Amino acid sequence: MTFRGKLAGLIASVAASAALLLPGAPALAVVAKVTPDPLPTFNGTVLATAYAGDTLYVGGDFTSVSSGGRTFARSRLAAVNARTGALLGWAPAADGSVRAIAVSGRAVFVGGAFTAISGVRRDSLARLDAGSGAVHNSFKQSLTGMPYSLAAVGGRLYAGGSMTSLNGQSIGRLAAFDQNTGAVVAGWRPKASGSVNAVVAAGRRIYVGGSFGSVNGATGTRNLAALTTGGSVDTGFTSRASDMVRGLAVGGSGIYAAMGGPGGRLGAFTTSGVGRWTLTMDGDAQAVVVLDRVVYIGGHFDNVCKSARTGDKGSCLDGNTRRIKLAAANESGGALLPWAADGNGSSGVHTMAASPRLHKFVAGGAFTTIRGAARARLAQFG
Repeated sequence: MTFRGKLAGLIASVAASAALLLPGAPALAVVAKVTPDPLPTFNGTVLATAYAGDTLYVGGDFTSVSSGGRTFARSRLAAVNARTGALLGWAPAADGSVRAIAVSGRAVFVGGAFTAISGVRRDSLARLDAGSGAVHNSFKQSLTGMPYSLAAVGGRLYAGGSMTSLNGQSIGRLAAFDQNTGAVVAGWRPKASGSVNAVVAAGRRIYVGGSFGSVNGATGTRNLAALTTGGSVDTGFTSRASDMVRGLAVGGSGIYAAMGGPGGRLGAFTTSGVGRWTLTMDGDAQAVVVLDRVVYIGGHFDNVCKSARTGDKGSCLDGNTRRIKLAAANESGGALLPWAADGNGSSGVHTMAASPRLHKFVAGGAFTTIRGAARARLAQFG
């Protein structure tokens, strides 16, 4: 190669590396590659994802998974090696959709619209073995409604969803269980006035988001609230969530809420609930993760608006930047980044999860392509 050619290559390499550094953010903040990793493809919508070490657990409405030129039966649950992309043998079979997954040690907790897993009766909530997929003998609950989100932390499993009764007792769409025994944590009984779509834990707080007017009737808890491990509202956090919250993530700078509304919103809040920045889309934001100081957003939008003003059916009134189903923003200030891993379809992305250990994140949903290339319903970036 000529000197001029080497110089051009060096300049291109430096420019590409510089493009990964976020404006105004620490040098460690980098944007994922736009091209996703090779992964298996799914014949139905992916609704739940969770990392545990090198394993990615997947749940949804699918009944088969294609990998390495072959198709394998997988009834709404599957597992993938997140490093190699290989489909794993883990194959418990749910008889209804799986909406939520959380992992703790050897336990994989799943929630959804099922009544049995691998022929074992379980009412919308179950504990599975992370290796064999066997149904554990705990979590034999009776639920009216179902979990939409699960968080496993501190020896407890926190669940939020549409549940209105648990073992015959009235509850307010939130519950907590002992991870080992499945016993209900009797003292943890917060009540949301509407559906809870997202539950995440950070320190001694449990953040919950959804379409509720309040939790425990407290002011400043509309659509988004912080709860204590004792089940009371943490008054150190006041909600400024303007619309229904569909997804939540916690980052180094605060809380991030994927919201619906006229168009859609991604709201960034401090740990006291003060608004830091907002992105507006022309469709709902439905999932969000934070990885390496970048906020990744998924939903059924086609554009990110240049202002907060939206018109009929959420259209952007002051111009837009094309971002189809996926977008990325600078965590420190909310600047929209040039990362554009465009998906397709109408409902788009339903779930996202991140692995700081692997420096990867995953998006699952109803899309079948990413940047025009086949990526049926699951895409991992890193």
